[in-house]
Amino acid sequence: MRKFLFLAALFLSGAAAAQQVSIGTSPQGSAGYSMGAALAKLMAEKTPYQARVQPFTGNSIALAGINQGEVDFSVVNEIEIVEALQGAGSYQGRKQENVRLATVLYPFTVAILVKKDAPMQSIADLKGKRMTWGYTAQVTLKTVVGAILANGGLAEGDIQPVLVPNVNRGADDFAGGKADAFFYALGAAKVTETDASVGGLRALALSDAPEAVARMKKALPQGYVLEVKPRPGLAGVAAPTKVLAYDYVLVAGKHVKDEMVFRVLSAMSENKPILAASFGGFNAFDPERMSKRIEAEYHNGAQLFMVKVGQWPPR
Repeated sequence: MRKFLFLAALFLSGAAAAQQVSIGTSPQGSAGYSMGAALAKLMAEKTPYQARVQPFTGNSIALAGINQGEVDFSVVNEIEIVEALQGAGSYQGRKQENVRLATVLYPFTVAILVKKDAPMQSIADLKGKRMTWGYTAQVTLKTVVGAILANGGLAEGDIQPVLVPNVNRGADDFAGGKADAFFYALGAAKVTETDASVGGLRALALSDAPEAVARMKKALPQGYVLEVKPRPGLAGVAAPTKVLAYDYVLVAGKHVKDEMVFRVLSAMSENKPILAASFGGFNAFDPERMSKRIEAEYHNGAQLFMVKVGQWPPR
C-alpha cells in the first residue's frame, strides 16, 4: 500500500509539473496558427509546460480571451497590440487592459495575391477589380490592406469589395472565383493550398518610391517595404518581390506568472532551430532582437528576461 501511495505521489507531482497553458491564434491554415503550433512544440520539449493551441476566427477574439484571463498567450501583430492596449482604432471603446507584450517574433510579410497569369502587375492595376475586404473577425487587417492599396495610390472606393470575415474565407472566395485578388501572409499553409488549387499565384509587388512609401506609412506607421526572395514553401514569389512587412509579437495575459513568461522566452532564445524547423517563418526570428520600443506595456516576466540578456530597456 505504501509503495502504491509513493508511486501515486510521484505521478501526481509529475502531472503538476507539466502545467497546461493555452495559445490563442488565428484560424488553422493561417501563419498565426503555424506560429502558435511551433511555440507549443517548443514549450513541450524545452519547458515544464504543455501548451494547447486554441484557434479563433480572428486575433481580436483571442485577445479578448487573454484580457478575460481565459487564454494565456497569443501571437498578434504589432499594430493590434498597440490598438488593443490603448483602446484605439479598431478597438475603440474596447481597451484590453490585461494584455501584456512578451517578445518580438519576426518581421511578418503580407501581400495581395492574384493568379500567376492574371493581367494585374502592380497594386495600381487592382482598380475596378474584385478584392477581398472587410475582415470583421481580424479587425486590424482592413488597415493593413488599406496601406497596401495606398502604396499603389488606391483606396477602398477604387476596388469592388468582396466582404469576408477573415483571411481563410478570403482565400476560399478567391479560389472559388468570387474575387480577382486576395490578401494573405506569405508562407502560410493556406496560400500553398490556394496556389495548388488555382494553378499558381503571384504576389503583387509594392513600390519603394518615397511618395508610395509615405502614403503607405500614413495609413500604417508600423509598416515597411521588405524584399522577399523565392524559396521552397513561399508560394506566390517566383522572383524577388517587394512586399509589406510589420512585426509579429508574442503577448501574454497579466494573469500569467512571471516565471512562466521568463521560461518561455528563455526557451525561444536558446532554441531557434526548433522553432524554424516547425515553421519556416521563424528563420527570421532574431534572439538578439526580442525587444523593441513599442507603445505597449511589457509583461513583468518579459522585463526580467530582457534585463538578463541585455535587451532592456527596449530600443
